[in-house]
Amino acid sequence: MKKFLNNPENFLKESLSGLDKAHQNLLQVHFDPTFVTRKSINSDKVILVSGGGSGHEPLHAGFIGHGMLDAACPGHMFTSPTPDQMMAAVDFCKPNKGALFVVKNYSGDVMNFEMAAEMTSYENASILVNDDAAVIDSSYTTGKRGVAGTVIVEKIVGSLAENGGDLKSCVDLGNEVNQRCSSIGVALSSCTIPEAGKPTFDIEDDQIEFGVGIHGEPGRRREQIRPAQSIVKDMIEAIIEDFKGKNLALPKNTELLMIVNGFGGTPLSELYLIYENACEILTGYQLNVVRSLVGNYTTALDMEGASVTLCILNDHIKNHWDTPVHTASLRWGI
Repeated sequence: MKKFLNNPENFLKESLSGLDKAHQNLLQVHFDPTFVTRKSINSDKVILVSGGGSGHEPLHAGFIGHGMLDAACPGHMFTSPTPDQMMAAVDFCKPNKGALFVVKNYSGDVMNFEMAAEMTSYENASILVNDDAAVIDSSYTTGKRGVAGTVIVEKIVGSLAENGGDLKSCVDLGNEVNQRCSSIGVALSSCTIPEAGKPTFDIEDDQIEFGVGIHGEPGRRREQIRPAQSIVKDMIEAIIEDFKGKNLALPKNTELLMIVNGFGGTPLSELYLIYENACEILTGYQLNVVRSLVGNYTTALDMEGASVTLCILNDHIKNHWDTPVHTASLRWGI
């Protein structure tokens, strides 16, 4: 293993300290317990709190700021944060209109956010994100996993909260967006947790894992690598089948938001190649990509690979996507 690190046990703390220094105008990092908040808190809006195991950066701390999250709780690498982190984040924000937890569907995250929700004295609610079309259950979850669709939920609901939405309306919109999102990922290589010092799983140089999770957990199948266009075609077809399974119609000229997300070890040039192939395939279905992101937004440490997320838009959701946002990793309109 070759990585930029000093002591593996201090990796997360040093990384978060660097985040704090690099974006001190936007956010501040708190330790003992560890959580990250906006630099300036507006307690008179619905407070959005998310979190999960580290290793998926910029998710979630990279999306703290105007128009998205108010706080995030990073756990150790691929390990859920604890309820005391979540409660401390809520207590720091002192939400007068309630706190909304955005939770990716992983068993540890779900359990610990539920505990925090029960123990905090503030009004609260939760949105469970489960956009991964690859598998129903996995080694980390009961039900579908939450992956890059989380970025879309955090942006859309963050916009509504920023613009005065109450807790119920934020929950309703978040659930609607989650329902309209579907994702699938493909891995070319494993990831390596610094404290473990070795790859999380073994995969041959000429193989891919189709439907991989963001912790390297198995997907639908392992197969020989083939041309990108063929792989992307299968990814798009898997997402469309997932929409059909959710009884979501895709009539001609349906407007879509698409995220082509890198897992941390894939060059941007390859991600744009995937985007090009995906757009061509979607055009064949007479579907229109009208909003997009291409880059590393929900990573799996240094894993080579990528995911595609599609969100079926309507005018309400599209308008909230377009509203100004200013975070460390997402910024427009400001």
